[in-house]
Amino acid sequence: MRSSRTAVLIDPFIYIWGGVTDTRNYSKVLHAFDVDDHRMLTPKVSGTIPEGRCGHSACVVGKVMFIYGGWTRNRYTNDIYKLDTTTMIWTLINTRGTPPATSYHSATIIGTKMFVFGGWGGQYYNTIRVFDTETNQWMNTPSAQLVPEGRYGHSAFSYNGELYIFGGRNYNQDLNDLWKFSPATFTWKKVESKGNVPCLNTKWGHMVCCCMVGDRIILFGGHRSYYTVNDDLYVLDLSPSLKTLCMLAVIQYGLDQSELPHNIRWELAAMTTNSHKLLP
Repeated sequence: MRSSRTAVLIDPFIYIWGGVTDTRNYSKVLHAFDVDDHRMLTPKVSGTIPEGRCGHSACVVGKVMFIYGGWTRNRYTNDIYKLDTTTMIWTLINTRGTPPATSYHSATIIGTKMFVFGGWGGQYYNTIRVFDTETNQWMNTPSAQLVPEGRYGHSAFSYNGELYIFGGRNYNQDLNDLWKFSPATFTWKKVESKGNVPCLNTKWGHMVCCCMVGDRIILFGGHRSYYTVNDDLYVLDLSPSLKTLCMLAVIQYGLDQSELPHNIRWELAAMTTNSHKLLP
């Protein structure tokens, strides 16, 4: 058992690394879950194994997993390790440039570059740092004019070559805003989404599970405070079909559904009915 670990997919395995265990230790053991056979394994690794930590990030380029930052024992880190899953060898990367030490940030791969946003390292960061995985160099980046609030524990994903972030926590305030970053112009834009925004009145929170499936983002869970967790599920459609837009209009304007096909009425019910009793 552990918290604040990372999990990445390098087919056919989900690699789980780091985190705080139930005995308050910082794990440095690598686990792998075989998605075909549904088996949990502990692969044998060699090389320079990272010190156990939590609040780090993990992302993937090809068959290589990159680990960055996090909190270990009594300090924030800014080191980068990579695990080549074809050889199972860990390597400490000798990087050029020095980013801030941080934890609970996000690191998202676009192409072969790692885009790091936010995190906590004695302050809430709201800057973008870019690491080139081919040259092992932290790149010089211009300052953006409009930027999101600094935060930690947010979710991040890439879509059509752009970086999106959602939620997080800032100065005892949970956030539910959505922002888009363009690497081409190095600019941010706040995204005003339609539909039932997650917990619009209460703010949604941090440590949210965020997964991309096609053109849709599935959001689940997260903290509203240190003692309250969410158990609701939201779907953000980044490229909605005409069918989806029409169903949203039916809901928004309270239109009569009695003459609609059964499958459409079922989908409308799924979009509007509280399903907490069906959740774990």
